[in-house]
Amino acid sequence: MDALRHGWPVVLPGGQVLLPVETAIGEARSARLLLSQDRAATLKLGNQREAARGMAPVLVRAAGALSSVEALPVADPSLDLANPLKGPFRAEPLDDPESAAAALELARIAGILPAFLVDPDDAGEPAGFDPADLPAFADPQRLQIATRAQLPVREMEDAEIVAFRSADDLREHAALVIGEPDGARTPLVRLHSECLTGDVFGSLKCDCGPQLDGALAAMAAEAREGGWGVLLYMRQEGRGIGLINKLRAYRLQDQGFDTVDANTRLGLPDEARDFPVAGRMLQLMNVASIRLMTNNPRKVAALEATGIEVTERVPHALPDNPYNADYLATKRDRSGHLLP
Repeated sequence: MDALRHGWPVVLPGGQVLLPVETAIGEARSARLLLSQDRAATLKLGNQREAARGMAPVLVRAAGALSSVEALPVADPSLDLANPLKGPFRAEPLDDPESAAAALELARIAGILPAFLVDPDDAGEPAGFDPADLPAFADPQRLQIATRAQLPVREMEDAEIVAFRSADDLREHAALVIGEPDGARTPLVRLHSECLTGDVFGSLKCDCGPQLDGALAAMAAEAREGGWGVLLYMRQEGRGIGLINKLRAYRLQDQGFDTVDANTRLGLPDEARDFPVAGRMLQLMNVASIRLMTNNPRKVAALEATGIEVTERVPHALPDNPYNADYLATKRDRSGHLLP
């Protein structure tokens, strides 16, 4: 992941070298690209046999060698309107589809576009990548409490922040405990995925900021009545696709795509959040039973799968506005959220 973020190549077990299109530095060039199946479809390759295998990655050959700068508009659909003329391209057989799929998933975890130059010239010394290591990067059992401290906040001065770290992940998750933990009372819990645009800048495109504020207010009200609450702040921007890719999805939304189609058009999943990490955070804090603030049944099921008992789903719907009405409707109609 570190290599991809720095724009360095990685090498698969079979010897194939992949250079990330988005972050690559230098003048390396290649006529072959590894792209997602969705991206290949938008490049009009869907009717070619090697590009019509479900969600498998696609090996694409261009008419001539491309640098990373030239390949970026091919890989990034948010640049399509500014770069309408592309190709011609041809889909070619993949020697190792499983390793290629693992490389695209590694790019997703690293927060970059799932797109690579394949075996480029002068790419530099590659870092080894074994797809068999990929599950370890997401193993929640490797998460541990790093430190904790008292943190008076606007809603409740009696609060504590707990920070979590995993050796395999640069993201550091946090939990805010509101009130005094009491084993006899089931805490009110909210899983809140990081949203820089909504939580910090007050974006009206989503309901993240109001949900964060509302959850803290509800937990403070519980604490004043002798209860307590835990807000898990998950560093999973854009439902797990990262800030930069989320902003690319915003550009696609401006072009008329909804949130689901914008993500898949980027070659990324609509839902890539790591809910088992939330279960691990609760376990490390010795919280076994919760009342969960959510409109998303997937969160309930995912936490229960980790052994956390969800005694109650507490609805957390807020009024819409002209900028997020379609976003909330997509949550309801396409993602299964329980919204009016």
